[in-house]
Amino acid sequence: MDLASSNLAQQRGYQTKAVSLTASGFGLEMMDVMFLSFALSSIIAELHLTATQAGSISTVTNLGMLLGGVSFGILADRVGRVKTFALSILIFGIATGMMFFAHSLTSIYVFRFIAGIGGGGEYGIGMTILAESFAKKSLGRVSSWVAVAGQVGTLVAAMLAMIILPKLGWHYLFLFGFIPVILVLFIQRNLTESIPTQTTSKVQPGKLSALFQTPGLAYQTVALMWMAIVQIAGYFGLMNWLPTIMQTKLHLTVAGSSTWMIATIIGMCAGMLTFGQILDRIGPRVAYGIFLLASAISVYVLTLPTNMVALLFAGALVGYFSNGMFTGFGAIVSRLYPAEIRATANNVIMNTGRCIGGFSSLIIGFILDRYNIMTVMLFISVLYILSFLVMLTIKNLRNKNYSAL
Repeated sequence: MDLASSNLAQQRGYQTKAVSLTASGFGLEMMDVMFLSFALSSIIAELHLTATQAGSISTVTNLGMLLGGVSFGILADRVGRVKTFALSILIFGIATGMMFFAHSLTSIYVFRFIAGIGGGGEYGIGMTILAESFAKKSLGRVSSWVAVAGQVGTLVAAMLAMIILPKLGWHYLFLFGFIPVILVLFIQRNLTESIPTQTTSKVQPGKLSALFQTPGLAYQTVALMWMAIVQIAGYFGLMNWLPTIMQTKLHLTVAGSSTWMIATIIGMCAGMLTFGQILDRIGPRVAYGIFLLASAISVYVLTLPTNMVALLFAGALVGYFSNGMFTGFGAIVSRLYPAEIRATANNVIMNTGRCIGGFSSLIIGFILDRYNIMTVMLFISVLYILSFLVMLTIKNLRNKNYSAL
């Protein structure tokens, strides 16, 4: 084997490790996050919580994610990606596992807030590691693999919840949260540390204000935040409320709504893989244009089913378009911002979306209390249309070969 072939083999080997470890990190994070969703009804019953108290657990987690996203993004840009990535996973893994010892609402708040801090740092840093391990032209496709891993984590959480909750209770479910701690060892052994060096951009590493340094850059950052908010709002609306809505409309059992959720997740995975290919080949404006407009239209499909087969198809279709776009955020943010603030940009933009977009569940509940299902669909559809219009105004997405400023 000549030197060139040896170097290429080493590069591909490292890329495989980078994808495997970042995908594992995001999959385990999503598993940990979904533990709360599946265990919430048991927590409410055991601690006699009100709906407001139960809902505030997710709010506390989201606030932790925003704080962690900003803090770990800055840290990754200043002291290194790998050590910060490992630290974020270590924190959310330990804090999730510590939920086993939570016997009061206060202790749950504390552990979920800390878990949110760790989880908020993980995704954006992982995307940054991938962006610096692969050619720009393949980032969409690579990001899609990591996003699909997140859905796998959701399915694993569902299966564990089915097995553990009826037999042992919710405390034991969270013990599986310690699993990510093992991943930290593999990350430290297999990934090469990188710290951004000063480039012609003259941006200080990890400086939060650099995301808003000029009017054009500030607008781009806020516009991408809005797109992330809509992305997360659509996801939580789809996964948190629609199973309940469909149970009422079609008189489904819990098993039936679980089948619908599985079909929806399969559609999401297919959409992510497709979106990544379109993003790399045609560019972000076409990719987001197709999926945002299709999402705005397809949500109405969920009002049509009159039987289980039609409902499964509708769930898969809406999941395909509405969450397929998630895979693109890490790719476009990594290309639109220079290396010195790449992790900061990824974490701040995505975790702002998580924090604010997560409130969509409350808004949809408010709408359902006063109006009807069609009004909910109109609300979600309008969000996607507004996101489409904002996307068109982001100047640096106007060509296929978009790149950092």
